[in-house]
Amino acid sequence: MTFQTAGIHHITAFVRNPQHTTDFYAGILGLRLVKKTVNFDAPEVYHLYFGDQAGSPGTIITFFPWPESRKGKIGGGQVGITTYVVPAGAFDFWKERLAAFGVEAQETERFGERYLQFADPDGLRAEIVAREEGANSEWSFGGVPADKAIKGFGGAVLFSMAPESTGRLLENVMGFTKIGEDVGFVRYQSFGELGNVVDVNATAMASGHGGYGTVHHIAWRAKDDEEHAQWRKRVADNGYQPTPIVDRQYFNALYFREEGGILFEIATDPPGFARDEEPEHLGEKLMLPEWYEKHRGEIEQLLLPFEVRELEAGK
Repeated sequence: MTFQTAGIHHITAFVRNPQHTTDFYAGILGLRLVKKTVNFDAPEVYHLYFGDQAGSPGTIITFFPWPESRKGKIGGGQVGITTYVVPAGAFDFWKERLAAFGVEAQETERFGERYLQFADPDGLRAEIVAREEGANSEWSFGGVPADKAIKGFGGAVLFSMAPESTGRLLENVMGFTKIGEDVGFVRYQSFGELGNVVDVNATAMASGHGGYGTVHHIAWRAKDDEEHAQWRKRVADNGYQPTPIVDRQYFNALYFREEGGILFEIATDPPGFARDEEPEHLGEKLMLPEWYEKHRGEIEQLLLPFEVRELEAGK
């Protein structure tokens, strides 16, 4: 079979405060909180998932809000910029919306496309690009109509400490096609309509370090469990060290670190976020895996309360 990921499944980052993060990603960017759970390896920390109406693969940005975490440094070995895609014609809407909410943004160009670059309250770098491809989101919230809403990921900008090695992995293992080079970045593209465009720095970057305001890992899509197992073998056969497959409730996952220092995950599209909540009620309750359910009371006491709320521009 031909091995080729459709593109990004999700991106996971460190932040500090769940309310500030929810205000930004739901209140300003208009994404839907599709799952409120905990870090399965550290249940005193939330794991929050935001995306389109269903949390579809290719739309999911996830966060570990950890109030006591140190400040991270964006650099080599990380996703440097998360790219969100909006419908064609929606670029000016987002330029005006970010300005109305006091979010400083800068216009830039890359590979013939206009980008609007900005940062969240913790310093995570993001950008918006408008494209025709990809289905529109059906989610409307906080003054963001569905026809202007973020569709999902346009892709990501990878900051590699060994960009040639990262590029070979993307091409020869993950199945991306090299498109070209512009303004110091090399572009790779896959076949999916969302999360399918990846730009890698052409010159090696100095190492960053983890902490709030940085991305922890980027996950690529596997269509099902059978393909996922084949991906694990493929990664290992190409000299990388994949972890065993881990059950993350809403997808299965495996992890490996590539030569440029970036932590890669491969995640299955199914079963998705409606496996334990009705689609119309996603993200409304704290959902725990069964092995933590008996500790619900003590876990809830450790977590800061927060809510999804509509925001008023200028306040």
